[in-house]
Amino acid sequence: MTTQKEQIGQATFTATDDPAAGATVQPEMHQEPQHEEDVPKDEMHIPHPSADELFDCTIIGGGPTGLYAAFYAGMREMSVKIIDSLAELGGQVSALYPEKHIFDVAGFAKVLGKELVAECIEQGLQFGPTVCLGEKVEHLEKHEDGTFTLQTDRGQHRTKTIIIAAGVGAFTPRKLPDMDHIDALEGKSLYYFVKSFEPFRDQRVLIVGGGDSAMDWAMALEPLAKSVTLIHRRDRWRAHDSSVSKVLNSAVNVHTFHEVKSVEHDGERVSAVTIFDNRSNHELPLAIDQIILSLGFIANIGPIKEWNLEIEKGGVKVDSTMQTNIPGIFAAGDIARYVGKLNLIATGFGEAATAANYAKTHIDPSAKAFPGHSSDKEV
Repeated sequence: MTTQKEQIGQATFTATDDPAAGATVQPEMHQEPQHEEDVPKDEMHIPHPSADELFDCTIIGGGPTGLYAAFYAGMREMSVKIIDSLAELGGQVSALYPEKHIFDVAGFAKVLGKELVAECIEQGLQFGPTVCLGEKVEHLEKHEDGTFTLQTDRGQHRTKTIIIAAGVGAFTPRKLPDMDHIDALEGKSLYYFVKSFEPFRDQRVLIVGGGDSAMDWAMALEPLAKSVTLIHRRDRWRAHDSSVSKVLNSAVNVHTFHEVKSVEHDGERVSAVTIFDNRSNHELPLAIDQIILSLGFIANIGPIKEWNLEIEKGGVKVDSTMQTNIPGIFAAGDIARYVGKLNLIATGFGEAATAANYAKTHIDPSAKAFPGHSSDKEV
């Protein structure tokens, strides 16, 4: 088993190849197309797929890259399935910075992460893909006929081609150690991501962490919340100096060398948190309504390493068509590796289009890789 620290944007990940690391969330399947009238062929959208249903293309990862791959595969008239370990579409953008502006996506001078995701979802789902959320892909089996079976922690999925758009892998937020009893509070008064500021309005908020996300949320919530307290287990920060300076000069209550000792709750709502100084063990009780844990993430890249794919620099090596060393399996986005690779949303879009179009030629050798111009199509 190996682990290593990785920085993706402003988030710190611990990448691991331990298959047991990082439990997934509650599973969910979306089966209906967003715009049924836009589906050009009846066989593309499969309303109630069984485990034996064979899809043309299965995309692992529901972030912007995966969603764009779903759009292109749909435009090439393939039946598509998206599988993601997270509870919602949008990948790292939804999970890590939905309220932050992104400046390097073509066509937008700036766009909020959540707004970009909303547009990607509308585009990606218009051809009626089946979307399976809260499922972590664990095993891959290639059959003699060239098709594949993907085994997740929830079931099996059969497919003719695969596009891996899994970012840094199946990632889950770090939790407080030895405090499983607070899991029931998740989404009610315990959060790992800030999706909206409204739940924190006029609330007493505790933020645990010392990175950029913790600083950003502290500054964003400071004018809205009744109070904001930020604790970090040491006095060295993992955030930009300017962000640290803003927080230290704000109304945010900052406690360095402090950790969470206990959490009082009724099963849904937090009422109090006791923190302690890890140098003196002195305890300090706090009246708290909401907790945000910003402790980094565990990115589980273990399963992919076991699929006999060629791994390079922590990702999957691909050729100029985005195909891996296994015919029929492609990769795009942060997980793809080739000479000159840049991990950007912008490059991920291009890689997704390339992967989807060459997946089409893998299924149908008589098809052309070049899809034609979308302006000439009825999309």
